[in-house]
Amino acid sequence: MTKNRELIISPKVSRGQLGKFLAEIESEGIKIVNVDPQNLRGLRTKLSTLYTSQSASYVIVDRPTKSKGKKIGMRFKVLSNHDIEDILKFAKMGLDFVVVDVTDWKIIPLENIIAKLHKLHTKVFATAKNPDEVRKMFSILEIGVDGVIFSTNSINEVREVLVYLGTKNFELKSAKILEIKEVGNGERVCVDTASMLGRGEGMLIGSRSNFLFLVHNESVGSSFTSPRPFRVNAGAVHCYTLSPDGTTKYLSELETGSEVLILDSHGRARRATVGRSKIESRPMLMIKAQIGNEIGGIIAQNAETIRFVKPNGHLISVTHLKKGDTVLAHAKIATGRHFGMEVDDEYIVEK
Repeated sequence: MTKNRELIISPKVSRGQLGKFLAEIESEGIKIVNVDPQNLRGLRTKLSTLYTSQSASYVIVDRPTKSKGKKIGMRFKVLSNHDIEDILKFAKMGLDFVVVDVTDWKIIPLENIIAKLHKLHTKVFATAKNPDEVRKMFSILEIGVDGVIFSTNSINEVREVLVYLGTKNFELKSAKILEIKEVGNGERVCVDTASMLGRGEGMLIGSRSNFLFLVHNESVGSSFTSPRPFRVNAGAVHCYTLSPDGTTKYLSELETGSEVLILDSHGRARRATVGRSKIESRPMLMIKAQIGNEIGGIIAQNAETIRFVKPNGHLISVTHLKKGDTVLAHAKIATGRHFGMEVDDEYIVEK
């Protein structure tokens, strides 16, 4: 059974920037912050607080105690097995949660703590200072910790690590096919991931950064081809795809070790590591589609194994697409980008 895991943000911003930052992370679905409740006075927010204050929703104390309507926990610095035994002892006294600080050794101590507290009702919160540490915390012993207290001042880092939780979502809409045209040979990119991809999963790909088609993986196979459930035949080298931190990359930039977003047909996102990127010359198709007032396109290999996902979840090969068909895509109002990062209020036209 999957844990209901929490990403808890510890803001590293000034008091003057706190209101704006809290509004941004709240809009991303964050529910708890590690901050003194007094600092929230005068700010409009529904966020719960975790702090060493009886005014906090999650109260960190020195000794196990009870406080009506509050979640009570203790903070531990783990340097040896003796510290782990202390955590177990106090957890058995009725703590709702423990906050665990680990330094040089991170994986083994947390594995031991998770294993020992697994059958208790005490939640394990670990601390992290960067996205890589967050990923480790959520993947330990597969089940991971119950929550990570992440110190950051970057909304992009928050968006990046939300992908580790599987709670990052993108709105997918029906895109109506306007035009399909053979455009001769071009260089296309096959993205081979280090993960197995399931039915309905693929990558967001497009010629415009604000209009991206859900291109399905090659797990289906046929009487002429074997399944490649790790592969997305993504599109031409110039096309964009989304990275876990919200930036875009050209498909030509992807290489071993790059990280990409994998989406299912419901828009749920997870991240995958690129194991290999293959660029080869192939016959290509230009496909244009429309969502509302936005029109976007993609150039993809002209082959039966490249498939889009229809709104009903069924797959359709690009070679079977017809004008008027609908496929899933992600579209929003165009913004400027600088080295893949969104730039607000910058004039831009992409055709």
